[in-house]
Amino acid sequence: MAGKNNLSPVERIKKESRGLRGTLKESLKDELTGAIREDDQALIKFHGMYQQDDRDRREERASKKLEWLYSFMIRLRLPGGFMTPEQWIGLHHIAGEHTTGVIKITTRQTIQVHGILKSHIKPTLKSFNTLHLDSIAACGDVNRNVICSAHPKQSPIHAEIFDYAARISAMALPKTRAYYEIWLDEQPLKAEEKQKEEDPLYQDYYLPRKFKVAIAIPPNNDVDVFANDLGLIAIVENGRLAGFNVAVGGGLGTTHGNSQTYPRLATEIGFCEAGDVLLKLIYTIIGIQRDFGNRSDRKLARLKYTLDNMGVENFKAELGKRLGYSLKPSRAYRFTERKDYYGWQQNHEGKWYYTIFIENGRVLDDEETSLKTALFEVAQTGKANFRFTTNQNLILSDIDPRDKAIIDSILVRYGIIDYTRDAGAVRRNALACVALNTCPLALAEAQRYLPSLITKMERILEKYGLQEDEITVRMTGCPNGCARPYAAEIGFIGTSYGFYNLYLGGDRLGTRLNKLYKENLDEVAILKELDELLAVYSRKRKENETFGDFANHVWVNGK
Repeated sequence: MAGKNNLSPVERIKKESRGLRGTLKESLKDELTGAIREDDQALIKFHGMYQQDDRDRREERASKKLEWLYSFMIRLRLPGGFMTPEQWIGLHHIAGEHTTGVIKITTRQTIQVHGILKSHIKPTLKSFNTLHLDSIAACGDVNRNVICSAHPKQSPIHAEIFDYAARISAMALPKTRAYYEIWLDEQPLKAEEKQKEEDPLYQDYYLPRKFKVAIAIPPNNDVDVFANDLGLIAIVENGRLAGFNVAVGGGLGTTHGNSQTYPRLATEIGFCEAGDVLLKLIYTIIGIQRDFGNRSDRKLARLKYTLDNMGVENFKAELGKRLGYSLKPSRAYRFTERKDYYGWQQNHEGKWYYTIFIENGRVLDDEETSLKTALFEVAQTGKANFRFTTNQNLILSDIDPRDKAIIDSILVRYGIIDYTRDAGAVRRNALACVALNTCPLALAEAQRYLPSLITKMERILEKYGLQEDEITVRMTGCPNGCARPYAAEIGFIGTSYGFYNLYLGGDRLGTRLNKLYKENLDEVAILKELDELLAVYSRKRKENETFGDFANHVWVNGK
């Protein structure tokens, strides 16, 4: 185990947690505080939760000598991002009863709900359990929610890919029964049953940091496959799934002022055939990260640092030694787009799908649309499943041709079709993380601010005739990269309240990172820079040249 003689405090907490149990039961019983014990705050992540507080109200509560207004975020484990209409109806009611009411679609193709008081955690998780939903390993130092290309229109092999997401997720679940004991009141295992908790993959110290898996179906890189610890690129030959190109070491989180941290796109290391051999490969790669990852400094603990410290060839040699064979050379493929397919689309089976634009993934009723009400009404028909994209949008899916008119009429009546159609090209491609007011790591706004900034950007785009240009813009409130800003043509990274670093030059397909262009810009400076940049781009770009490519050779590399 790398760094075993100088372990970080979190490593001690995991090791002594009794299978992620810690003192969570005792923390829940403490009615004197809305928080849980400090060590338990690390463990609760493995159960799919984060402790947060309303940062907008910190000053007010401090002035009244009250503790911060603590609450919890729960994130569901939804490999491939799928819900039945019955599950959506349940989610709608749970969000209304226990949370802020907003249903949040994440950039990892799942759902999270915020504002859950400590006393409501168990009732919320029990309610999810009745819907056959859980939050196990949605956070923490384990394999996170497995994502895959979202739209069944993408390829006839989509169902196979979706099945792999579920199989990988199940294989990489922790074996501890702590979740079921603490939240669902199941009886602890008897002494003679303890072998059921033996976990050869995670053992008793789990991974050094989170681990993310994505599966892409070319030609669409909608999942940003190279931004993941492990990326699988489906290779289709003669209409059949032959296997996957395997890429390792992606990850976008950094730390301001720490030059040892950096974003990195995954490196392709070879081809693996489909089937159980793929699951063994993934298991083995997770095991290498478990054994060689940095356990002393969590900022340097992702697989990307393990890979760079070992060297790609040494990593491949270790993988080959554990597998007993070497991977075959990568096979040819091509990405030509990275986007969601908005509006009505039909797949090879004749089923219909409608992709709704949901700005920053926030499902609610507001002055613009009654989106939450509309989706509840769709779910009540029982005629559409719900699929989530990694770009925070929603696909009403698997609709029989005879039922299409029913779903369409609901979308028309609530203005959803007009809203999706009328959203500008840049807005529809934009992503933002949660940031303030709940994320404890946020330095600046993101999801609450980006929509208004895009409105001002749209005026500049229109001035230069660029309003139909699908430039990717992404914003995060800190450098951790949850909305994948380093893989955008224009990235905004919060540095302090109201100030952002501006990054330029990522490509539109997610195969090249952007680079820092200007630091600590407020809104006035941001709009001034964008006006100047877009003016030059509109005059001097080559035919069909994207903004990211133009920025890369003109400003980033200075050619």
